[in-house]
Amino acid sequence: QVQLVESGGGLAQPGGSLTLSCAASGSIVSINTMAWHRQAPGKQRAVVASITSDGSINYADSVKGRFTISRDNAKNTVYLQMNSLKPEDTAVYSCYGSIRTKSFMTRDYWGQGTQVTVSS
Repeated sequence: QVQLVESGGGLAQPGGSLTLSCAASGSIVSINTMAWHRQAPGKQRAVVASITSDGSINYADSVKGRFTISRDNAKNTVYLQMNSLKPEDTAVYSCYGSIRTKSFMTRDYWGQGTQVTVSS
């Protein structure tokens, strides 16, 4: 079994910062791509940022220059540093991992999501 557990969501003022963390645990052999997605009310879930096991990074245009994704492979953890937050960043943020388990199967895993609200 594999679990992804997010932390760090909450309320921030416009222009403020938050850092999200997502730790993967369980029968993990290796983790390929890790990513953060978000879903705002009434909208489809969309990728915010992704990072591969060798460190290749991609960002959605809406967060470039404001958000930074990173990962600690030794801790099976991915982070999302969010700066210069805007009200339109308000959403449920979910962690994603493409994970190879000890059963030698690779599949997609998702965290439960954490709410980020940007409001004055």
